[in-house]
Formats: sequence, structure tokens, C-alpha cells
Amino acid sequence: MKPIDVGLLGIGTVGSGTWDVLRRNASEIERRAGRGIRISMVADKDTKKALGIVKKQARVVADGFALVRDKNIDIVVELVGGYTVAKDLVLEAIRNGKHVVTANKALLATHGNEIFKAAQKKGVMVAFEASVAGGIPIIKALREGLAANRIEWIAGIINGTSNFILSEMRDKGASFGDALRNAQRHGYAEADPTFDIEGVDAAHKLTILSALAFGIPMQFPKAYTEGVSQLTQDDIRYAEQLGYRIKLLGITKRTAKGIELRVHPTLIPTKRLIANVEGVMNAILVKGDAVGPTMYYGAGAGSQPTASAVVADLVDITRLITSDPEHRVPHLAFQPDRLARDPILPIGEVETSYYLRMLVKDQPGVLADVTRILADSRISIGAMVQKEPAAGQSRVDIVMLTHKAIEKNVNAAMAQIEKLTTVLGKVTRIRLEELL
Repeated sequence: MKPIDVGLLGIGTVGSGTWDVLRRNASEIERRAGRGIRISMVADKDTKKALGIVKKQARVVADGFALVRDKNIDIVVELVGGYTVAKDLVLEAIRNGKHVVTANKALLATHGNEIFKAAQKKGVMVAFEASVAGGIPIIKALREGLAANRIEWIAGIINGTSNFILSEMRDKGASFGDALRNAQRHGYAEADPTFDIEGVDAAHKLTILSALAFGIPMQFPKAYTEGVSQLTQDDIRYAEQLGYRIKLLGITKRTAKGIELRVHPTLIPTKRLIANVEGVMNAILVKGDAVGPTMYYGAGAGSQPTASAVVADLVDITRLITSDPEHRVPHLAFQPDRLARDPILPIGEVETSYYLRMLVKDQPGVLADVTRILADSRISIGAMVQKEPAAGQSRVDIVMLTHKAIEKNVNAAMAQIEKLTTVLGKVTRIRLEELL
């Protein structure tokens, strides 16, 4: 049987990994897919670099549109990244009847609804396992392995850069700035790390996971995003003393009022497996009503792990082309005409527990004033730490863990607390999840 011909858009880190994995494991992949899969054409602006990698074993062009319009290409793999040219290339590939594999989470989170609609109309598949958590097969788990379940919630460490920074802060006592510079030295963070440290990258991925879990359209603009750049050693230390660790989590939950879609630093009990995921590794917890909590762990980025997911998508599409093209798994797990219209919950309506830290004057009545404000806002305290001031100091930290409360009530209470003359500066607020 004729091999499947693949066109590769971009042969950078992931593209070169995909080329390598397909060639190294060609025999194994053919046995799994039922026919050979070969990259026969590569498009990259740096044609000299591309020629050095493929060594005349594939045609190299500089124009991506020439590739997606080539009649001999069966599947297009998009690895150029970004929102603009990548979108145009993917839509042009679909218009030309090509199946598409992409690792581009930003593209799908922002333009996925349009792309999937075009693919459905044309009768082609868009596969995107590599778009979330690198080599971890979380997309397939949600679309297929957990298909019997009503998904209740997902909570994931889905950005390795921020997780590395938090690990450095906890393990080595590094400041945020020092930990970020170390991440950049290791190549884990970009020169401009904004998307990673402010939670935007994680929000792109969470948008995709939420759509798959709950059968809703992609709604990235409604995701609440808060990064790790404001965290301090004080917060890391107090969390540890209270039996928690701080992780940047992407959390999406189904509630009676709507779907929660939020990324922010989160206290997690130290005894939870996900709290012990360190460095650049990723981990995702999924709670289904039948299966209960399940966790998926592995490398969230890198040439070979991400290539593993890209090639797995190529194998899936090849199987469909070869055997049963009319019964493919829907792009977002649910049939396209059965997507739900559940609203995305504003962050102010979210109900969770909180860590609150405030610097106060060391004088009588301060704690009574703070607890009165919390009680008036229907916020109860679950645990508290009040340190004795050092010799000669007249101010002290108070740290509280609350029971579950509505976020807008917590915000209102914080605003009142910050007006007290005995409270110095802003209240630090970090959300807390037990993940049971």
C-alpha cells in the first residue's frame, strides 16, 4: 500500500524531532498504522538549515502555501506557531482537502472554532495531541479513554517554565527573579517569558482541555489568568509550614452556575501527588464521575516528547484514511452539533478556599478587626499562623487559610482589611484547592 505523504511546515525544535522519530521508528510506526508514513516535503524559510536536516530525503521549499496546495501531500503538520500565518496555512490546507496535525495551542485556543468548523465541512481531520502537555497523551485520554465519564474537573501543571521557577524558589530559596534567570540560562524560558510566567500559555492549553472535557466551544478570552511573578519567598515558606505547596494550576470545573476556567497560583496539600511534580515536568489531574481522579504525568515540552505526540496523531489519521474515514472521533470529543452552551463563570463567582497573608502592626485588636471583617463577608477561617515579631520589630505577618468562599466576597473583605490603619500594604491572596 502506498505510504502516506506528509508535508512538514517548520523544521525547528519539534519539526526536527518529528523527522527523527518518524525515521528512527519507521518500521514500528508502519506496523501500528497499517502503512508507511513519510515526510516527503518540508517548508521552512531557512532552507539551508532544512536541507541540512533532511539530506535530500525530502523536497524543501521556502513557501508554506506551496506545500499545503501540493496535490501529493495527504497530511500537513503545522509547527510554525503563532496566530496569523499559521492560521492562514491551516485553513488553506483544509480548503485543499488535507488532514492537519498541529502543536499550536495558541492557534487552537483563539481560532479553533473556525478551524474545526472548516474541517468538518470539508470532511478532514485536525489532530492536536501535541498542543497540550507535550508527550502526555491527555487529548486522547479525554476524547477516548474517559468517554464513558461525565468529567467533573481538571487541574493541571501545564507550563513547565513556571513550575521550574516555583521549584527553584522552594528548593533553593531563590527569589522569583533569580529563578527566572536560571530558567532562561537552561533554555526553559524565552527571552520574553511573559506568556509562561503570567499564565497565558497555560490558559491556551486549559481552553482546549475545557472544550474537550465539557463539550463546549473554545472560549479563551473568558479564561481568568494570573501568573507567578508576584510570588515571594514568604508565601513559599508559609505554605510549606501549613502543609501546602504552591503550583501554577490550570483549573476548569463544571458547576451548577457554569464552567470555571482559570489559571493562577494555587496552594495544594503536600500529600497530593501533583504537589510533588517538580522542575519542568507537567501533570494533569482529571476527575470523572465513574473513574474518579486520574493523573497524567510526563514531559510537557521538548523536541522528542512533543514529536511523540505529533507522530501519534499521524498514526491515528493514517488509520482513519486506511480503514474507516467516516467514523472518526469528533475534534472536541462531542459531536459538533451537540456542543453545550454552558456559560464560563466570571472569576468573581468562583467558590474555593484561600490563603491570605497580611503585614500588620503588632498591637492589640488587629486580629479581632480582621476576623470581624471576614465574618461579615461570610468567610470562615480554617487555619492561622501569627509569627512573633523579631526583636526591635513592630510589625508582623498574619497568615490565614479560609474555608470555601465566593471570590467576590473575598475581594470585598480584602478591600476593607487594606483600609485598616493597622494593616500595612496589600493583602496577598492565593487560591487553595484540596483536589479530592
